[in-house]
Amino acid sequence: MFDRLREDIASVRERDPAATSTLEILFLYPGLRAVRSHRKAHWFYNHNMHFIARCISQASARRTNIEIHPGAKIGKRFFIDHGTGVVIGETAEIGDNVTIYQGVTLGGTGKDVGKRHPTVGNNVLIGAGAKVLGPFKIGDNTNIAAGSVVLNEIPPNCTAVGTPARVVKRDGKRVLDDLDQIHIPDPIQQEIDKLHRRIEELENQLKKGE
Repeated sequence: MFDRLREDIASVRERDPAATSTLEILFLYPGLRAVRSHRKAHWFYNHNMHFIARCISQASARRTNIEIHPGAKIGKRFFIDHGTGVVIGETAEIGDNVTIYQGVTLGGTGKDVGKRHPTVGNNVLIGAGAKVLGPFKIGDNTNIAAGSVVLNEIPPNCTAVGTPARVVKRDGKRVLDDLDQIHIPDPIQQEIDKLHRRIEELENQLKKGE
């Protein structure tokens, strides 16, 4: 237990330049308090004491404004920076060395049963306000940009941006769109082409009727 606590504190010191001391992190960081409470709640959850587990998780949510379901599986050195408004669902799985910021949701879509929430790989960073919704995987060493809405699997070593999120960088190289800004189809020309095709069809029908 103490080894895990030391790891959690060390992860905060490594990733938050505003942290000035171990005592500050231990007593004043809501993200660390939420993670510590979750580890207790998860133990009770795994031993089929779900009511006690939920009591611990809900008490922690009221204190920290970070809601982690006791069923969620969380790896080593998990860091929640700031943390306000973070929600992590029951079947979410989080790997090692993961960082998430305020307003992040690891949730479901309401359409799935059983495994409903995402699996986050190792060394993943999820920016403020991002929503990751569904039972798919976010690959190792991936960054999810702030405000993104992720609805499909993201491969390892990627950067994903937008709503819905799309991969813009993979293995350190920019992923180009299928269309560039020069060779974009002209919608007016496309409509004219449709009219020409329709006129040809009508002329052929008239010729057959003669």
